[in-house]
Amino acid sequence: MSDRRCPCGSGEVLSECCGRYLTGLGVGRPAPTAEALMRSRFTAFALGDEEHLLATWHPDTRPDECAPDPGTRWLHLHIDEVVDGSPFHQTGVVAFTAVFRDSGGRGELHERSRFVRVGRVWLYVDGVHAV
Repeated sequence: MSDRRCPCGSGEVLSECCGRYLTGLGVGRPAPTAEALMRSRFTAFALGDEEHLLATWHPDTRPDECAPDPGTRWLHLHIDEVVDGSPFHQTGVVAFTAVFRDSGGRGELHERSRFVRVGRVWLYVDGVHAV
């Protein structure tokens, strides 16, 4: 893991980027911002870390399971907009474009995700998909 680039597109090594937040890698430190949590969740989808996805989902909106689709390969992430979501905020919004490849070819997911901070921990609440 130490030499691999992080799937979130930061250019950093996985272990020094989202890897430090991923629950499935046995680390699971809380992400300090809503954007960092968004990036770690994209990385969790890319790596198939369902444990991290569920652990970082607000309990009021969390599904019982969230198994990543093995037929979908997440290629890269672009953060389009960040509203609040710093360590000094209680809420945040991150709009992003996630590029993927599946049996239908290359595609893009556009979402505006809402986050809330509970204590010192950011959690994903929900997202609205844009076309």
